[in-house]
Amino acid sequence: MRNIPSALQAKLDSGVTTLARCWIITRRDGVVQGFTDHDEDIVLDGATCRAGTGFTASEASSTFDLAVDGSEVTGALADETLSEADLAAGRYDAAAIETWLVDWSDPSLKVLAARGALGEVKREGPAFTAELRGLADILSQEAGRLYTARCGADLGDGRCRIDLGNPARRGSGTVSALEGTSLFAAGGLGSFAGGLFSEGRLTWTGGANAGVSVEVKEHRIVAGAVRLSLWQAMAEPIAPGDAFTVTAGCDKTFATCRDRFANALNFRGFPHIPGNDFVISYPAPKTSGGGGTPGFFGT
Repeated sequence: MRNIPSALQAKLDSGVTTLARCWIITRRDGVVQGFTDHDEDIVLDGATCRAGTGFTASEASSTFDLAVDGSEVTGALADETLSEADLAAGRYDAAAIETWLVDWSDPSLKVLAARGALGEVKREGPAFTAELRGLADILSQEAGRLYTARCGADLGDGRCRIDLGNPARRGSGTVSALEGTSLFAAGGLGSFAGGLFSEGRLTWTGGANAGVSVEVKEHRIVAGAVRLSLWQAMAEPIAPGDAFTVTAGCDKTFATCRDRFANALNFRGFPHIPGNDFVISYPAPKTSGGGGTPGFFGT
């Protein structure tokens, strides 16, 4: 149940209100930004909710059951507030968002209308539309351990226990030549075996994408040159000289865990679990001679 301040309730009951909506976005990197549909900035709990950003919201729906509540916000992209590059880089993925109803003449009179996370974001020219997912959305996500042949841990996490800070599993380099949108030759990684960084993580430390991390698709050595390909295109073009750090990757198979990392004791999968071929198999007698039983297949 929402706790509405008595002074705000009195204004609501009077029929004449000075209300505005404010949105407080907290990104996973800790950056906090505020936006409002009012024509002047509003300071809310220390965060400045900026006006003139085109922020507006669709009609919101809520229910008393466990159905996922949802709505949308639209706004304009701007370098000083919310930029297209930040959206493309994933800095707003799953960011926490609070929607407040505020008396702009007295911002201390406010009520929290909704709390959730940003979902799918669509961009069209200088504008964007972002899906707001309610807290019930968490209940629709898979949780718990899955019984699969591959490992359920991420390389380097608390269950895996591999130290990615080890120099044998971590390298620094620069882009020496660009060969495609997400493919480049890299310098500084010549001492590492090919494939070590496949499915690893690359973090840009220089260039237009500095601070952005991306997964490595493939790490190859071709004619003595190291080549890295990324799973997705970067928000800003990659350029020769861009610096990065990269950590080892793992395909989460038992063989890789045992042979590459000597970490079989911490393997979090079930390598001997029957696969689909075993599940759909059935007994079939072998054919003998040139005959065989009609309707039966040999093995």
